[in-house]
Order: sequence, then structure tokens, then C-alpha cells
Amino acid sequence: MLQYLFIATTLLSLILFYQATGKDKRVLVFSILWLLLIGVIAYNGYFENTEIKPPRFIFAIIPSFFVFAWIYKSIAINSLIPKFLVAVHMVRIPVELILYQLFLQKKVPILMTFKGWNFDIIMGISAAIILIYMTFTKKTLSRLFLLTWNVLGLVLLTTIVLIAILSSPLPIQLLAFDQPNLAVLQFPYIYLPTYIVPIVYVTHILAIQKS
Repeated sequence: MLQYLFIATTLLSLILFYQATGKDKRVLVFSILWLLLIGVIAYNGYFENTEIKPPRFIFAIIPSFFVFAWIYKSIAINSLIPKFLVAVHMVRIPVELILYQLFLQKKVPILMTFKGWNFDIIMGISAAIILIYMTFTKKTLSRLFLLTWNVLGLVLLTTIVLIAILSSPLPIQLLAFDQPNLAVLQFPYIYLPTYIVPIVYVTHILAIQKS
């Protein structure tokens, strides 16, 4: 059940990001192709072998960077929809809840949950509040508020990304040796570092430019 919930969360992030870009079909097509490619590879357990050097995980992360760099450069700032730029971040709520369940299953360390050093759920909850405000008042928020909120989101996201990397069974692991970050090497949780996190990063950067 948890796997299906995570797949649904991934698809939700795709839909919201697609809407945020003004329904840019290139984003939709590239997202679907990338999810299918990385999903098939991960489903066959390719990334779970941590003994091989260099770690196979980097063959998921490096291409992700280039895919989303291309997507970022392809998006027209004028076509962005502000309320969907906010809505994208609501996916951080189910992601954090799923991470906690993965901790209970001993697949991620407690450091990566809201009971540890992961405060990213704050951005998901605040995004929902902001979206409700924008929807019912029909008002736009100040540039300073949006800039501050997006910068804070980038800081919180970068913090948990660093924790996740340093908790993974890689040569640079420094944290969580008793219960390392194994889930992101598996299907469908591989979508967290290769799709959801890049989307959140790109959305923050686009929102800052838009504001």
C-alpha cells in the first residue's frame, strides 16, 4: 500500500508541476519518459547493489540533474501559474508522512523524518494555507513574502537532501550507520531524489524569478 501511495504522490507532483508551467507539453512528455526509464531500472534492483564502485546511484542522480536543467531552461516565465507554483509544495506533506512509515520499516533513519532533522513538512502545510488564502481571497501575496517563503523552502529542502545523502550507504556516508537510507535505492522511492526533489527545487527557483 505504501508503494502505491508514493507512486500516487509522484504523479501528483507531475500533474501540479505541469499545471504550474501553464501546461507545457514538453514538461509532461519528458516527465513521463523519465519516470518510466528510471522506474524500470529501479524495479529490477539495479541501484540496490551498493558494493559496486562507483555507486550505481550516481547514474540516477547525474542524469536527473541534466533532465531538470533542460526542463528549467525550457519553461517560459510568463506562462507560469502562481497558485500552482505554491500547490506543488503540498506534495511535501504526503512525502514526509511516507518517510515516517519508511522509518518504521527500517528503510530510512529517523533523521530523515519530522521526528528527526527534517522540517520540510512545514513547507507543505504552509503551502496548503497559502493556496487556500489565494483561492478564497483572490489576492496575491507580497513579493517579499513569496521571496522569503521560497528561500526558506530551499534551505529546508537542501538540509534534508544533505542528510539523506550522508545517511545513504555510499562512500561518503557519515550518518545513520545503524539504519541507513536504503529506501531511495528502491522502486518506487527512487522517484524522491530523481523526480520529486528536483521538481520542488525547480519550482522554488521559478517562483523566485516569477515574483
